Amino acid sequence: MTTRKEFMTKLVGDYGLVPEEDIFKLPIGGKTIAIITRSGIEKIQFASNISVGFEVCLLGGGPSGKMAAVIKATAKKGDVFMESFGEAEVGVNCRSPYPIAMAEKRALARVVLKITGAYKFGVFAEDESDDFKKENKDER
Repeated sequence: MTTRKEFMTKLVGDYGLVPEEDIFKLPIGGKTIAIITRSGIEKIQFASNISVGFEVCLLGGGPSGKMAAVIKATAKKGDVFMESFGEAEVGVNCRSPYPIAMAEKRALARVVLKITGAYKFGVFAEDESDDFKKENKDER
C-alpha cells in the first residue's frame, strides 16, 4: 500500500467505516486532508482490538495560566505498543470548558491513528484540533 487512497480504502473495508459518517475531507493550506470522526476512531479501536490506557500528566494551569490538561495514552495491538499525548488548554487550543475530556479524546484519537499507521498517509482525527471539526469545515 503506497497511497493515501489505497490506505483509506483498506481502512474503510477493514474497520467497517461508513465514509459519509466516519470520514470527511478538509481543505487546509492548499491541501485536502482526510479527517476521521470520533465514531470512526471508536470503530477502528474496537475492530482492531486496540487496548488503550490513560495517564494524567498535567492538570492545572497551562502556559497561559488557564486550566489545562495533558493526558498520555498507551495503546497495545498484538505485540505493538504506542504512546501519544493529548493536550487541551481552555481558551488556547480548546473551546470546551472541559479540558480533561478533550485531552483524553485527543490522546485516544492520536494513539489509535498512530498504531494503525494513519499519520504516514496524512490522515488525522476530528478531535485532534478544534480546526478539524466538521462544523468548521462547513463554514469555510
